[in-house]
Amino acid sequence: MKVIPTTIPDVILIEPRVFGDDRGFFFESWNQRTLADLGIHAEFVQDNHSRSQKNVLRGLHYQIDHAQGKLVRVTAGEVFDVAVDMRRSSPTFGKWVGFTLSADDKRMAWIPPGFAHGFCVTSDWAEFLYKTTDYWSPADERTLLWNDPQLAIPWPLEGAPVLASKDVAGTPLDRAETYA
Repeated sequence: MKVIPTTIPDVILIEPRVFGDDRGFFFESWNQRTLADLGIHAEFVQDNHSRSQKNVLRGLHYQIDHAQGKLVRVTAGEVFDVAVDMRRSSPTFGKWVGFTLSADDKRMAWIPPGFAHGFCVTSDWAEFLYKTTDYWSPADERTLLWNDPQLAIPWPLEGAPVLASKDVAGTPLDRAETYA
């Protein structure tokens, strides 16, 4: 696996070695030893899989008392993926990084605990798969406002986003609960 750094050093893109021929392809999407060699010492406890249509924007989500690290990838289609540093003690607090993930390039992203995470679908539809380091805890879930002017994330939308009610009602960064 090849590591591709991002502008926030704790968030990395991972490019797997893909073996392909006329039958199709094969690649390891998760190997605990390989990830540990890359500096990712995570114990995953839950897998999540979503399917969404174009312009669906999910996020920016995080959990306060049960922070989740996420290993994310797209299994069909393409998304614009975003991670926002919610750790007040971090030199990149309040900064965000965004990148395209697609089934074609098979890249994955490691988003460590302490980040809000979200994505918008840029293809006709996409399937998104992610492993988490802690269980979903509805009582601890928080939503950072996806279009907070302080963040100024240039989501690549065609028209208005399709949002869940919790995403419409997200909290701006300056009023959001954060990590130490």
